[in-house]
Amino acid sequence: MSTVASTLLGLILALPVPPAAPESVAAAAPVPLEVTGESWAIEQGDRVIIDTKNNEGFLFHTDGRFMRFPIVTGQRRFVSYIGRYYNASTPNWQWEAKSLHIKGDRVTFGPSGRFLRLYKDGSLHTAYGFHEHRDEQEMFAEGASERFRSMGCIIVTAQMMDLIVATWEVNEESMAVISQHGIENLQEVMAMFTETSDNLAMH
Repeated sequence: MSTVASTLLGLILALPVPPAAPESVAAAAPVPLEVTGESWAIEQGDRVIIDTKNNEGFLFHTDGRFMRFPIVTGQRRFVSYIGRYYNASTPNWQWEAKSLHIKGDRVTFGPSGRFLRLYKDGSLHTAYGFHEHRDEQEMFAEGASERFRSMGCIIVTAQMMDLIVATWEVNEESMAVISQHGIENLQEVMAMFTETSDNLAMH
């Protein structure tokens, strides 16, 4: 081998090479693909991402196919409600929907009264959850920037509540949910959320 060739080979070998991602990880990384509500079918492992900045929800399969839906989230101010004084902004956290309740207040919780409670980190009982509202038509007629109307919970349409509850039931009455203020890269959030919630499930 010539001196020039050996020098070039030495330089090439000296360059740092980033480690390749394991094939299993690369294969499992979700690739976002938006689908319509008409073509959506519930699957095992479905999860929900909540964007508390843009008032959008994403119900997604483990392979990255997702359905986008509008939401109403918490008022960005301190409120006095059910004996508490607190900041009504919907918290950014990782949750697990674990229990379904029927509430008597059919204004706040809509005609069905359904309330799907969220547990912080999958274990801490909270006052937050998914529900409908009697004034759905008015709330969802407004733009996303005006849909900060709840006392902290995530309000969805009655039709979306049907789908969320059905998803929770298919997934053995447990559904992973993450709420985040703004989503710049949906694929990154899906991948991080999937990995984190799977790790929590194993413990």
